[in-house]
Amino acid sequence: MSVLCYNKGCGQRFDPDKNSDDACTYHPGVPVFHDALKGWSCCKRRTTDFSDFLSIAGCTKGPHNQEKPSEPVKPEVKSSVDKNVNDGKPKFNECITQAPKPLESIQRPSPDEPFSSLQQKISPSLEQALEKLTLTEENAQEIKEEDSDEIKIGTSCKNGGCSKTFSGPASDEETCLYHAGVPIFHEGMKYWSCCKRKTSDFNTFLSQEGCTQGKHQWKKKDTGKKVVPCRFDWHQTGSQVIISIYAKNSVPELSSVEGNSTVLKIHIIFEGEKEFEQQISLWGVIDASRSLVNMMATKIEVVLKKAEPMSWARLDLPPVAPPKEKEKDVDSEDEFSTPKENKTLEYLPPQQVPQIPRAQPTVEGFQS
Repeated sequence: MSVLCYNKGCGQRFDPDKNSDDACTYHPGVPVFHDALKGWSCCKRRTTDFSDFLSIAGCTKGPHNQEKPSEPVKPEVKSSVDKNVNDGKPKFNECITQAPKPLESIQRPSPDEPFSSLQQKISPSLEQALEKLTLTEENAQEIKEEDSDEIKIGTSCKNGGCSKTFSGPASDEETCLYHAGVPIFHEGMKYWSCCKRKTSDFNTFLSQEGCTQGKHQWKKKDTGKKVVPCRFDWHQTGSQVIISIYAKNSVPELSSVEGNSTVLKIHIIFEGEKEFEQQISLWGVIDASRSLVNMMATKIEVVLKKAEPMSWARLDLPPVAPPKEKEKDVDSEDEFSTPKENKTLEYLPPQQVPQIPRAQPTVEGFQS
């Protein structure tokens, strides 16, 4: 006589007299349905099709089970509201909640307050990157060639967007078409900050013709540190403002971030010879003593502690526009004041005003 096995994932019939310890292959876990994926908690296989889920082979061996699992007992729902027999109306516990008192706004401090350096925290990834960052022989040879006055044939132009190479003294007479800005890669689009012709294809971006005319630059202008722009963005939480500066392999010993309650000064040295400087007049007020700088291998995060829990509309405070000069009202001048000279009109004395001849009337019998 065969009976049905109630192990999950089995569903076969078996003979109880021939039920060995490894006769059944089943799932000891429970079904898991999450984000359109179906599977068992005891194994890692997942599928989106329900038929495939039912056909997933068991992951555990054991004897068949002929005992039908008991149905889960539904919990009894007890009403917490006692009804009054006399009036039949429910009674509720009265609870009064008061709104919190509004916070007093902080008066904006002066931007001339003394600056203090924000605490630095160096990540292990940056420490490992700085240890591996050594000057190779190829880079050293390239620097020696750039320091020499001789320009070799085939040297490429250092201006952005120019693909010309040096072929002789005649190359110095050519007009260089280059991009004076910096390349920007944002949300899949690639463009130059100077002309902003956006494209999603990298080869098309490289082949964009320059928007500025000038002379070829066969050597790098700066032999030391170069001030370059860095892409940075910001986001905020209820109590913090986080500024992310995307600069790789920053040097903590040469970098600093200083600030007071309303102004932030950022000075970053990264990749050995590049320098980034930025001064931001903050939109809100911060607590510089509780702010810090997280320095990582790929970026720097400046974590600013808000002085008051409020949402910032933007990161920087827009500059105050100069007041416009009030135009003098002509009608408000005194009636007896001397009128100003009007250069657009030319007045003629009565003697010089041309007289328009009038037609003489004719009377019948008389000459006009």
